[in-house]
Amino acid sequence: MSRHLPPTADNALASQLELAFEDNRLAAQLYGDFDQNLALIEQRLAVSATPRGNHVLIKGAASKVDQARRVLESLYAGLEEGRAMDIADVDAVIRMIETEDSQLTLPTLERKGKVRMAQIATRKSTIVARTPAQDAYMRAMERSELVFGIGPAGTGKTYLAVAHAASLLERGDINRIILSRPAVEAGERLGFLPGDMKEKVDPYLRPLYDALYDMMKPENVERCITSGIIEVAPLAFMRGRTLSNAVVILDEAQNTTSMQMKMFLTRLGENSKMIVTGDPTQVDLPRGEKSGLVEAVNLLDGVEGVHISRFNDKDVVRHALVGRIVRAYEADTARRLADKEGDRQGLERVLGAAPRS
Repeated sequence: MSRHLPPTADNALASQLELAFEDNRLAAQLYGDFDQNLALIEQRLAVSATPRGNHVLIKGAASKVDQARRVLESLYAGLEEGRAMDIADVDAVIRMIETEDSQLTLPTLERKGKVRMAQIATRKSTIVARTPAQDAYMRAMERSELVFGIGPAGTGKTYLAVAHAASLLERGDINRIILSRPAVEAGERLGFLPGDMKEKVDPYLRPLYDALYDMMKPENVERCITSGIIEVAPLAFMRGRTLSNAVVILDEAQNTTSMQMKMFLTRLGENSKMIVTGDPTQVDLPRGEKSGLVEAVNLLDGVEGVHISRFNDKDVVRHALVGRIVRAYEADTARRLADKEGDRQGLERVLGAAPRS
């Protein structure tokens, strides 16, 4: 329930709104420990949010008060559905609503409703999108056969891809998951590393394993790996295969050559999806070798069945400092990479900094 109050005496352009929540217990969870969730809303939206039992009085500019209302109502609806909530979820809903409003091009009198963010659910956990880019990416993975996730570390590209694959496997929509990475790290070659092939490959694929264990019970992961339902292999092992009834994920794709990327993309079989993730500003290929990811995104942009999701520093969902670190490195790294590749315009198209010609 909400009730609009008269404007404050000192500012006729300001707005006041009183929200009431039926369940006192859920209202306390909504406010957060020491009202930290309300404090974040105040900070981000430049409003005041004063709790009084199960009521919250919001004051501020009319547009910001309306945004705060939608944030609180969306979060409360999630609590009513039994979803857990932390400060990161509050930040995510704020981002979603701010983005939704910034994309409006015409004035409207329509009362905006609750934000419904994309979700990925398995028996072990449920993941809710935390940024607009994550929301678009998660929806694209449901409807597109080939999805590229392009952007910096910490944006959830690989984690969400593995979560989506695990969800489809549990639903019975696919028969297997294939996870792959090019083995290009710090100039080392697999043949010089100790151990058998699995021991050589595992360090490169550890982030993929970590995501799997978050989404599935450890014993289920081990059983699926042993039986071949989940296959984790270096990119070189994809040659000559047709991958059907599967989700095939290629991580760190910026380190593929043009020939490797073409080889990988042409493995797609019936009832399969491919998800390709990478950061075009972090290429570890030898000098002068063009990234297969950069080339593929430029060639396939606009092709039916292909979706390209682009992330930036605002989508980093790790510690806030990570986003600032990414911003500090991004411009310089992009400039040096473009100079090395001799294709600044192509890189800018991949990163979304310039339109396709």
